[in-house]
Amino acid sequence: MERTGRVGAAGSLGLVVTRGGGVVERIRVPEAPTNWPSSWELRHVIEHGTPQPSLPAEVNEWRRANRRNLARRLRRVQLSRALRLPTFYGALYLEKIRGNGERLPLGLASVAVVTTTGVNFIVDAFQNLVELEAMNFHGFGTGAGAEAVGNTTLTTELTTQYATDNTRPTGTQSEFAANIYRTVATLDPDADVGITEHGIFSQAATGGGVLLDRSFFSVINLVGATGDTLQATYDFTVTSGG
Repeated sequence: MERTGRVGAAGSLGLVVTRGGGVVERIRVPEAPTNWPSSWELRHVIEHGTPQPSLPAEVNEWRRANRRNLARRLRRVQLSRALRLPTFYGALYLEKIRGNGERLPLGLASVAVVTTTGVNFIVDAFQNLVELEAMNFHGFGTGAGAEAVGNTTLTTELTTQYATDNTRPTGTQSEFAANIYRTVATLDPDADVGITEHGIFSQAATGGGVLLDRSFFSVINLVGATGDTLQATYDFTVTSGG
């Protein structure tokens, strides 16, 4: 992979993905100003979202397959940050854990915009109509289709494949940074599944709850019989500006 760019908010970064000596795809994203939080400097995105020599071949293969999904929303978030516009967004990190304990750090899977229903939920929380900390349940699915602000559910959410039928895993909440809410949960399916989507919901039971954020990514195959699991780390970032 070749990286090119200039320093300064008006510059740009070019990501050139090559395979077998030929250019597969060129991705251009706005360059980060120097005052970005360290967790969102472009070197962080590159390290956690693109193939790296030190990573297992399976991880690099998945990152190559997922590059379009990551780039689709990343451009918009980076443009808002480059223009210093106040915004909020979610970032999803995934790690596959085999039944034998081997960990595969798939990394940054998606940077998505919060849904309309998620925004409405936040406004209701300010009025004490709902509790914001309820946004702590991780839904996983096998459906297709890019994320959209109008999403209210996953395309095809798991049901009986969850460890407890029709019950989403509950996250462990923390303050990753002063402006970043983090929730981490692990999918432990009791059947073979090919996961392609994830969402943060306001309730544990499937078939309901408000969807805060949906992510779509390249398929991750889990074998239930061998104990494969998938750990999801979701960071919800709110930025100031003006």
